[in-house]
Amino acid sequence: MPEIKRLLDNNIKWADETMARDPEFFDTLSQQQSPIYLWIGCSDSRVPANQIVDLLPGDIFVHRNVANLVVHTDFNCLSVLQYAVDVLKVKHVIVCGHYGCGGIDAALTNEPLGLIDNWLGHIKDIAAFHDDELGGLVGEAKAARLCELNVLTQADNVSKSSIVKDALARGQDLKVHSWIYSLRNGKIKDLA
Repeated sequence: MPEIKRLLDNNIKWADETMARDPEFFDTLSQQQSPIYLWIGCSDSRVPANQIVDLLPGDIFVHRNVANLVVHTDFNCLSVLQYAVDVLKVKHVIVCGHYGCGGIDAALTNEPLGLIDNWLGHIKDIAAFHDDELGGLVGEAKAARLCELNVLTQADNVSKSSIVKDALARGQDLKVHSWIYSLRNGKIKDLA
């Protein structure tokens, strides 16, 4: 299993280099977790939250799933959202999708894929709701626009959650953001 050994070796190198730069880094990191951001993003390995916004461990709380969905029956996502808002007191919830999302592409096909079809149904619902707009688009343009519409819908789902509504009602400083990341140039676009 040389692939696994490489990861462990990389970790030792990273930890040693981090300690050389900042001897107190891990001590400080182990004492607190106080990020002001919650990132809800796609599981895609090409979209690593900390790296693409140049933040260190501890600076951003992260939840990822296929196609960055926020579904009101997904207790995993809702638990992360509640912990981030109620306990960590994050100030920003960022829903970040990306162009070239395999989940979006899969939702645009009618091929059965197995268990994930249940998950992709949420994206298919968004596509159906926006059929007037998407119907005139084809290929990559259609997929790209559905990526954007999905992010906007998921950010709206965050905003409509009782977790966020309750936080705002008690005067908590909290903003929800809709972002999309380009795999082609590494840049994020704010969809608001």
